[in-house]
Amino acid sequence: MKPILDHTHDPKIKSWLASANLPNTDFPLQNLPFGVFQRRNSKETPRVGVAIGDSVLDLSACAAHGLFPSALEQAAKPCGSPTLNGLMALGQPHWTALRHQLHTLLRSDASQKIRSAISASLIPLAEAQLLLPAVIGDYTDFYASIFHATNVGAMFRPDNPLLPNYKYVPIGYHGRASSIVPSGTAIHRPAGQIRPDTNAPPQFTASRQLDYELEVGFFVGPGNPQGQPIDIVEAGSSIFGLCLLNDWSARDIQSWEYQPLGPFLSKSFATTISPWVVTLDALAPFRTGAFPRPESDPQPLPYLFSADDQQYGGVNATLEVFLRTAKMRAENREAVRVSRGNFRDMYWTIAQMLTHHAGNGCNLRSGDLLASGTVSGNSKESRGCLLELTKRGTEPLVLPDGEERRFLQDGDEVILRGYSERDGYARIGFGECTGTVVAG
Repeated sequence: MKPILDHTHDPKIKSWLASANLPNTDFPLQNLPFGVFQRRNSKETPRVGVAIGDSVLDLSACAAHGLFPSALEQAAKPCGSPTLNGLMALGQPHWTALRHQLHTLLRSDASQKIRSAISASLIPLAEAQLLLPAVIGDYTDFYASIFHATNVGAMFRPDNPLLPNYKYVPIGYHGRASSIVPSGTAIHRPAGQIRPDTNAPPQFTASRQLDYELEVGFFVGPGNPQGQPIDIVEAGSSIFGLCLLNDWSARDIQSWEYQPLGPFLSKSFATTISPWVVTLDALAPFRTGAFPRPESDPQPLPYLFSADDQQYGGVNATLEVFLRTAKMRAENREAVRVSRGNFRDMYWTIAQMLTHHAGNGCNLRSGDLLASGTVSGNSKESRGCLLELTKRGTEPLVLPDGEERRFLQDGDEVILRGYSERDGYARIGFGECTGTVVAG
């Protein structure tokens, strides 16, 4: 689907909320991502909000103040719910109309009456507890970076890193929805079967090779009836928006259990997502072409091909991983960046992943979460997990203070950040996706 640029992307339009106009804010007027929140240490019912500057705009309060016209009644109604599922189910026209109204309410030429009503509906981000944005009925994780697949494959199959189906099929596995947690949740070190000595039986113990995976998640909008695939041309309008995702992985458990059916206990213990969902409307200026395949590679099969998706299916989003050890926290030092990649480097687009998922008639539902798999590029600094960065632990990552990491240790905090920027447009961000490892 070709992205549509309109007045909500104009960088010259500012907000009357000063913090939304700061140059490095993740949440300027041009972003307006959706999430679910409640005040910290309160018994308030969770509800839908939008991030703007250093605040959360309570959409149910906006509705109570009469700030949404009758034409937006259908879109405004689910904003009082404790999840985004109802809004996701409505579809693209409703999402766009709501975004336009929010932009009008928050722009600098809004009347004093509107500003007063909106001010009463704003809550400082520091006072908000950010929750999972949706009830996630199903979760599927893909393997869409050819650089990640090649790097990992080379560790186990040096002569044949990529399996024959990789360039034809968007590879994925069904993940565990119940263990998806919001940013900030502690991650308990998992236990499982590992076999460090190939000449001895396996043992059940805590993982010694815990890893992070830098990924992007995307939420299904209206979904599809069972038995009715989603055409690649319509796939974009079936995606509500994107978030950051950390697919925590126990590599030693994974290497023993993954044959013949793939990941199980090595992945199902925890997946962390960022709380704000950045809509495809907001990302329109940052859409780019699909990954440029070498001429020797096969073109996507017809059901995975559309001219618009080839021209606009990629997303230009810089993604970064930061690490803060227990020692760094004790010494009050900031996290250090250990990698930086870009989401445009994925071999498969989000539309292709969604279309393939539904290609057999699988019914996707509003709020289902799909993920990209580890985002890695073709340089060492763009590798999106420690497995790649340290070559399976053989080349330790050396931090500025001399600490070394082959895999994560207890007390390590992993912070994912992401943003999109382009000349002539306002920079927008995804916020943070964080988790700290604790003993199991």
